[in-house]
Amino acid sequence: MQNSPSVNTLINEKGVHVDPANTDAVKNWSTPKTPTEIRSFLGLFGYYRRFILNFSRIVVPLTSLTQKDKAYEWGPKQQEAFQTLKQKLCDAPVLTLPDGNDDFVVYCDVSNLGLSCVLMQRGKFVAYASRHLKIQEMNYTTHDLELGAVVFALKIWRQYLYGTKCVVFTNHKSLQHILNQKELNIRQRR
Repeated sequence: MQNSPSVNTLINEKGVHVDPANTDAVKNWSTPKTPTEIRSFLGLFGYYRRFILNFSRIVVPLTSLTQKDKAYEWGPKQQEAFQTLKQKLCDAPVLTLPDGNDDFVVYCDVSNLGLSCVLMQRGKFVAYASRHLKIQEMNYTTHDLELGAVVFALKIWRQYLYGTKCVVFTNHKSLQHILNQKELNIRQRR
């Protein structure tokens, strides 16, 4: 199978990967000087977010500079996030193409900033997903956040997971007990 270009990604027998021609432009991307330049940078990287583990956690220092009510102050945290994103995209893994016959494995994790998930099949990465916590979620208990990460993963990858066996790993043991509870709170029922 030859490489098939697909809007800045290449697809071949190995899987889906970032077009190396685009990584040169990323390596040479200069430090953003305005909120508009940051939005442009984040727009490009938002397209590639499925290649970057913990994307939403990494971009927090940058997205905070795009808010209208905050002063634009580029500091060490923003520089670190900027360089980390560039490096992660240039070193992005090849994502395997899903095979409908094999089981999937989902790994979920939550922090005080966001949640992250990894979809794997046959020990290879299929996709990464992450998002910031919503304001109301910052008050959730840890087990509700971990459950939310599982639900997020199952929803975002439903096209892959529907009708297949799926094993979900999370680092919060209390989620095992949700299956045995007689009563769930409203949030857990949703």
